[in-house]
Amino acid sequence: MSEDSNSAILDPISSVTEGCRLPVLMSNGQDWRKAGYSTLAEIISIKETETRKLFYVHYIDYNKRLDEWVEEDRLDLRKIQYPRRDLASSTTTGLNTPKKTLTGATNSRPSSPGLTPQDPITGQSVLAAIQQKQQKLKKRKLDHSEEDDGRRSSIGSLTGSIGGLSDIELPPLTPTPTTTTTTTTTTTTTTPQQQQQQQQQQQPRQTGSLATHSEDHAITRIKNMKMIELGKFRIKPWYFSPYPQEITNLDCIYICEFCLKYRKSRKCLERHLQKCPFKHPPGNEIYRKGSVSFFELDGRKNKLYAQNLCLLAKLFLDHKTLYYDTDPFLFYVMTEYDARGYHIVDPFLFYVMTKYDARGYHIVGYFSKEKESSEDYNVACILTLPPYQRKGYGKLLIEFSYELSKFEGKTGSPEKPLSDLGLLSYRSYWKQTILEILIGLKPLEGQEKPQMTINEICEQTSIKKEDVISTLTTLELINYYRGQYILTLNKELVDTHRRIIDRRKVRIDSKNLHWTPKDWAKRGKW
Repeated sequence: MSEDSNSAILDPISSVTEGCRLPVLMSNGQDWRKAGYSTLAEIISIKETETRKLFYVHYIDYNKRLDEWVEEDRLDLRKIQYPRRDLASSTTTGLNTPKKTLTGATNSRPSSPGLTPQDPITGQSVLAAIQQKQQKLKKRKLDHSEEDDGRRSSIGSLTGSIGGLSDIELPPLTPTPTTTTTTTTTTTTTTPQQQQQQQQQQQPRQTGSLATHSEDHAITRIKNMKMIELGKFRIKPWYFSPYPQEITNLDCIYICEFCLKYRKSRKCLERHLQKCPFKHPPGNEIYRKGSVSFFELDGRKNKLYAQNLCLLAKLFLDHKTLYYDTDPFLFYVMTEYDARGYHIVDPFLFYVMTKYDARGYHIVGYFSKEKESSEDYNVACILTLPPYQRKGYGKLLIEFSYELSKFEGKTGSPEKPLSDLGLLSYRSYWKQTILEILIGLKPLEGQEKPQMTINEICEQTSIKKEDVISTLTTLELINYYRGQYILTLNKELVDTHRRIIDRRKVRIDSKNLHWTPKDWAKRGKW
């Protein structure tokens, strides 16, 4: 055995493959070499540069926005967990090794993957077998094609929908050749069904779970942008977004804060700004109070802006589908104004929130909603940009969406699933809104205590009944007393609520909303 073969086998880093799980030192985490522990992570992708080898890892039980490229010195190679072999779907013994016909000795043990009895066992052959196993794991989806047919959707498909984007096409991926064998010959053959599968682009599964990475397309699991510059902010993206590949390799992407078009350099952006006709989001300004404004955009009329908005939003949203068909959507964009102007596809409306200062109107966040929703969703996608998070703007967007529902005279609920941060914001809003009504409730004449039904809470807040019940249950306010259900409030809960409300300085004032609901069902094709 040669020295190179020996070193390859003894080097543990060469055995790390995609799908492996092992402890990894997180950024800003405690060093496992000193603390004796680290965070379990899954290897999503591996790439080699001229000087080093990098591993893209997902930290188990952590949000995908924490995924990152790490070097081998942050891996704990003593505790590697290799991917489990799927025996039910394994029809070959190696990448291209045909299934052998066992005519005589049926109890004979099969040979190692990729090796025949005549092959000498060398370091190179063992490494080749490891690589064959690794590549075979990536092809397991082809063995489940009939089961997965119902689950397939467009390449951007995750569960739910993002403001208005549809069927965005990613660069075509090179299909992996698949070989199958019969039990009577060692000649490899490909069935027509598999030929069709080779021509189809592999789709990520419809859930946001990372449980079985073999069903995901690796390209959608890896952040493809290093940095974006939007106005005066430089922001590090959280997730994958299908911007053109030729710009994703750059260190920073420059985005116009008015029309949201992207440029590859600051000089290109400066030239664009000299000719950009936008100084505020397109559409109608339907709300203004102080420095906060909301603009309503029709995804059909403002298609390019809506598509650019959705591409930007996908950098920070993981649980939503990316559409380029924005016609059925309305977009509501919140902006902040200064002297420079406003910042910022058929079935959607977009509502953009802006904030005003001496330079113009700057985009703060937005939410979108379907023009016609059969399930009474009042929000399809909602996002507060990272520089404006933890400042109350998220709850302001939620409050505005329910204010629109009040004008429409109906209850509403956000489209599921929500992101982890979105779910926390909604639960907090529901809790504060319901408590605000209950605490301010006064008994009517002749009543010893104030009375209110759950349906009355829904009518006053436009929060859907299921969300009201879940909130009351979480707060443990519903109790059974003398044959009926009652709501009970304790002093500690009331005091905590009042402290939180006192800190909410920005609220929606319905007097400043100038908007008339439209019946999109009577308008034909939007």
